[in-house]
Amino acid sequence: MQDIDIARAAKAKPIQEIGKRLSIPDTALKPYGHDKAKIDLGWLDSLPEREDSKLILVTAINPTPAGEGKTTTTVGLGDGLNRIGKQATMCLREPSLGPCFGMKGGAAGGGYAQVIPMEDINLHFTGDFHAITSAHNLLAAMIDNHIYWGNDSDIDMRRVVWRRVMDMNDRALRQNIVSMGGIANGFPRESGFDITVASEIMAILCLSINLADLQRRLGAIIIGYQRDKTPVTCSDIKADGAMTVLLKEAMHPNLVQTLEHNPAFIHGGPFANIAHGCNSVIATRSAMKLSEYVITEAGFGADLGAEKFFDIKCRKAGLAPKCVVLVATIRALKMNGGLTKDELDGENVPAAQKGCANLLRHIENIKQFGVPVVVAINHFLTDTDAEIDVITAESLRMGVKAIRCEHWAKGSEGIIELAEEVVSVCESAAAQFAPLYEDSLPLFEKIKSIATRIYRADDVAADTRIRNQLREWEAAGFGHLPICMAKTQYSFSTDPSLRGAPIGHVVPVREVRLSAGAGFIVVICGDIMTMPGLPRVPAAQNIGLDADGQIEGLF
Repeated sequence: MQDIDIARAAKAKPIQEIGKRLSIPDTALKPYGHDKAKIDLGWLDSLPEREDSKLILVTAINPTPAGEGKTTTTVGLGDGLNRIGKQATMCLREPSLGPCFGMKGGAAGGGYAQVIPMEDINLHFTGDFHAITSAHNLLAAMIDNHIYWGNDSDIDMRRVVWRRVMDMNDRALRQNIVSMGGIANGFPRESGFDITVASEIMAILCLSINLADLQRRLGAIIIGYQRDKTPVTCSDIKADGAMTVLLKEAMHPNLVQTLEHNPAFIHGGPFANIAHGCNSVIATRSAMKLSEYVITEAGFGADLGAEKFFDIKCRKAGLAPKCVVLVATIRALKMNGGLTKDELDGENVPAAQKGCANLLRHIENIKQFGVPVVVAINHFLTDTDAEIDVITAESLRMGVKAIRCEHWAKGSEGIIELAEEVVSVCESAAAQFAPLYEDSLPLFEKIKSIATRIYRADDVAADTRIRNQLREWEAAGFGHLPICMAKTQYSFSTDPSLRGAPIGHVVPVREVRLSAGAGFIVVICGDIMTMPGLPRVPAAQNIGLDADGQIEGLF
């Protein structure tokens, strides 16, 4: 059966029953149908902090076309922890429509380790992405309107930095000219579109702790500069209030369930290659008030999602994870060892051994943050015992246990060993979490620290214009902000074809962007785009309705 068939065959419980698993009263739930709901922020704020809650991060090796199954493993581990008698809640990101209709597909797990309703989660869900898109584009419209009606803030039209967004891959919109067509349409200027998951509004929603914090952050967004480079903010043109109203309901975290009827919070969805890649702070902190164990994921490989989870989310939210689960598949490791996707079905121990360089690099990197690691080998039917033995032995050489997991095929029954190992690690009190760099480090040195210590680059290439811009931001009081690197997810380097564990490379910085509201500096490296394009054969070509009106082709 395909993932969508398994999800469709599931018998979902009323969302009120799932809420009761976490002692959430019906009055604190805002149902969207019978199987999903938003949780009232006021009620969540009233809850006391829980001393015994343990936070677990699920991350992965660098992704390949063979797949890694990070979300599947997150869901499976949550089910597994509940199966062995622990109270566990999962915290996931909301999927973007871009990958759903592009190449990657949805993000609701797979096999018998899924969150449901799968179709709703992967498509419009509760409308959060639409609200973020609308709030972002409202600000864009108000900027052009402000300029049209006299420009009281003296915005230099050459220095407007706020672009528009949409939640879809569309390379044709990356760069464009707005306000064409005559005097009535405003003053023409160059602009462009990003995908919604790269929006600063998305990051702000995911990092805000309440509605007041949300409006403060929105007001601090820098939309452009005057001729003397004085920043103009969102609050200067009085857009922050209306934007907060548009985002009011989106701030409430969403509650759904797994196939085994365990609770899952799904809220926020920034990509990890072009944004900070973590679900909302509100969802994570709320789950920690309600559960003994909270399992969350960070996007793509540990060089992107995990680094940003540690250096941005944990730093800003005061979180201290107890354990990291690093997901790997034999198939992906063999691709990192030099095989093509067409060569993966047969046993190839040497390729698996060679590909372990990628796995071991991620283990070394995670250990730099002071958090213990467990490797989850997400099992495929084509895996052989000899290949698994290689991964297990290589992990043990780093002092890390690797565990074969069969949650895709067996649900929680197939991941009990991993769940028990995670409990053991969390109860050992071995974690001594610390971010990679101090707030006081200069911005360029923060970039270099990530490039050399995580990507293992020899150097960072940034021209005088970029270095001067970083120094100007430091002088303006933004030097304490963390760094959000935007680069390819497929390699430690900025070259997606360099798999494994490359060394000796240089990280070229193409552009830097100040996200003053979110509270970080975006550093765009290599050829990465903040508006993706569709592949030659997009997934959208195979999605449709069958004769019974059921969705088919969604995965």
